[in-house]
Amino acid sequence: MVAPYLGLFFAALIAATIFPGQSEAVLVGLLLADHSPWLLLLVASAGNILGSVCNWLLGRGIERFRERRWFPARPEALQRAQRWYGKYGKWSLLFSWAPVIGDPLTIVAGVMREPFPVFLLLVAIAKVGRYAVLTAVTLHYFT
Repeated sequence: MVAPYLGLFFAALIAATIFPGQSEAVLVGLLLADHSPWLLLLVASAGNILGSVCNWLLGRGIERFRERRWFPARPEALQRAQRWYGKYGKWSLLFSWAPVIGDPLTIVAGVMREPFPVFLLLVAIAKVGRYAVLTAVTLHYFT
């Protein structure tokens, strides 16, 4: 019975990267199928945090490719993101759980050389918190 947990782990990992994904739907489905809530929370959080770490690493190395034609962000967009992160700083990582803005935040944190322990702590708080709320709401209202 490892497959559902592996599926959730990879869904959460992919959802935290630049690729689209819906780990919340997978988590809710597994909760409703009576899998262990604590284990699901642990697995989803671990996968999602690891995906954010991949983004941070991508951000750490991405600037060396800034002048390449295939670079995914226009220089103005990258500078705007860096200014925004410079203004709001590490605390913005508490929004790393949020759709649309969360994944770019974790990349910019790498670009801005946010120290890894600080990055990991704030992202873990955000990711675990989001999944914990989703788990609690699902169990309270649907089981």
